Amino acid sequence: MYMNNSLPFTISKTENFYDRLGDYIGDVFYDILPEKGYELRDEQIYMAYQLEKAFKNKSTIFAEAGVGTGKTFVYLLYALCYARYMGKPAIISCADETLIEQLVKEQGDIQKLEEALSLNIDVRLAKAREQYVCVKKLDQHIQRTEDQDLVKVYDKIPDFVYDSASLLSFYHYGDRKEYPWINNEKWASIAWDPLQKCATCDWHHRCGQTLTRHHYRDSADLIICSHDFYMEHIWTKESRKREGQLPLLPDASCVVFDEGHLLEFSAQKGLTYRFHEGTLHSMLTNFLSEGVREESLYLIEDILELHEQWFDIMHNEARYVEGSNRKEVPRSKDMIRIASSIDVKVQKLLEQLVFDSELYIIEEYYVKMIEEYLEFLSYGLSILLKDNEGIFWLEGHEEDSTLVIMPRLVETILRQEVFSQKIPFVFSSATLSQAGDFSYIASSLGIEQYASFTVASPFDYEENMKVLGHTFEKEEQKWSDIIDALKANGGRSLVLFTSIEEMNRFRVVADTQDLPFDIVYEGDREISDIVRDFQTDHTTVLCSFNLWEGLDVPGESLTQVIVSSLPFPPHDPVFQAKRQDAHNPTEEVDVPYMLLRLRQGVGRLIRTSEDFGKVHIWMTAAEKRDYLAQIEAVLPVGMEF
Repeated sequence: MYMNNSLPFTISKTENFYDRLGDYIGDVFYDILPEKGYELRDEQIYMAYQLEKAFKNKSTIFAEAGVGTGKTFVYLLYALCYARYMGKPAIISCADETLIEQLVKEQGDIQKLEEALSLNIDVRLAKAREQYVCVKKLDQHIQRTEDQDLVKVYDKIPDFVYDSASLLSFYHYGDRKEYPWINNEKWASIAWDPLQKCATCDWHHRCGQTLTRHHYRDSADLIICSHDFYMEHIWTKESRKREGQLPLLPDASCVVFDEGHLLEFSAQKGLTYRFHEGTLHSMLTNFLSEGVREESLYLIEDILELHEQWFDIMHNEARYVEGSNRKEVPRSKDMIRIASSIDVKVQKLLEQLVFDSELYIIEEYYVKMIEEYLEFLSYGLSILLKDNEGIFWLEGHEEDSTLVIMPRLVETILRQEVFSQKIPFVFSSATLSQAGDFSYIASSLGIEQYASFTVASPFDYEENMKVLGHTFEKEEQKWSDIIDALKANGGRSLVLFTSIEEMNRFRVVADTQDLPFDIVYEGDREISDIVRDFQTDHTTVLCSFNLWEGLDVPGESLTQVIVSSLPFPPHDPVFQAKRQDAHNPTEEVDVPYMLLRLRQGVGRLIRTSEDFGKVHIWMTAAEKRDYLAQIEAVLPVGMEF
């Protein structure tokens, strides 16, 4: 026999990898982990042998496993061994940055696995691009601001970034986590955004995001990213290749989607066409200085005038939607008429540019740049102009808006671009099915062939959890009751809101109270820094509108979860489109989303067999009448009023 240097088990030339992998997995869960003090879990072992089939067949599997089943250890171990066997890294795609931190933090699951099995795992993070500081934007801000928070960020940028000499020594930098004092609003002003032209930026080769990309691409074992980043990789892969750039992620041996039920939303978000109000004006105005022909000049002037009218109409008609950053834009006759006129003139300008390029009166670089953007604009408009094919909305404020256009259905593209690959895909979550039926998630993602299983949590919820229901008429009374519940518990609570607006309304009331514990709010600082403080201070209250899933805080710091409202989806353009496609929008869209999110939120309380506490759920009397039976059906214990 010989020992493969990368695999954690021996294998002879005549032995089958999957047979030896199965033997090793059995040894790990039956012998090695129990000897290290880990509990022998039948649920974990069952899940392990189900995953073995998926890896052996290179197929897709939905692994629905409750809290406490040890599912993370299982998929990490299979992904690691398979990556080393195939010589390609495994990608672990998480719902958001919070869940990424849970995996890689000190004494997180990866470190625990390394210590228990004496492994050295090469794990690297590929965070979403907006998680990195944009040095160009930061440099511009520093020229005109005295904000000390931003100055501190600037001072932490490594010296080599501003050094004009060659890069003899450098390292990756610029992660949002490195600047925990910055709140979300300030971070947005200096972070990367889709309007940045990175390929032509003077800072490109010294950019923290660029250097980080070079770093994680060399991972031998695991690359951990968010669903958003993985889907951005899928949608931009071919275009980046055409432009001579590497895809955002390297080829993978397998992909694990942790909290995989949220992948559809990331797919929709990734497959969008974003048109910033000022981009077309800036590009075409600069183009005019290149000495274009008269025919092209008139077309450009017409397009710019129509473009300005178009955004004015959308600004005037856009409607704010609570719980969403998407402003609803009515499909009015004037809006569609002007969009159609822009599209016609853009097509004519593209024809003129072909003629201009043949005359060599404009540099080829400028022509190509304008052509690419106009083709991008034209394709987005083609989706918008077809009835019932696209979803669109405005983001930002009136002085700095972006029109976002998204195809209505993404399952066809997912089927072709993602799940046609002959590699293992693992979906892991406690909430993948609807009463054991996985067809909804499979069809929404374009997955036709799959295996599935469900493993219940081993925890004694009847003994350790109490769920209390409350009804309210006026929001002011609800806030008062929630504050009373926080006082009665001595803090130590997670308060989940359905939107930042709802959280801020509670905050106005809470700020008037003299409370014997601190309340921290999502958005005031970098999220992992907030969670760390919440976990170490056993009386703090954490208020959040996003941490319905991914938060893992066992022990005394979290003994109470408060759900301030039933988490129905917002009435923004994306969910309105889903409702329009449904026969019964309430039962097919609103209630399933609410129940899924509620299950996730309730699941924040009991993270280990020693945890205990209460869950409070607030709802209106009408909601209690209409949905109580469905809510109680998904809760681990009955609800008391």
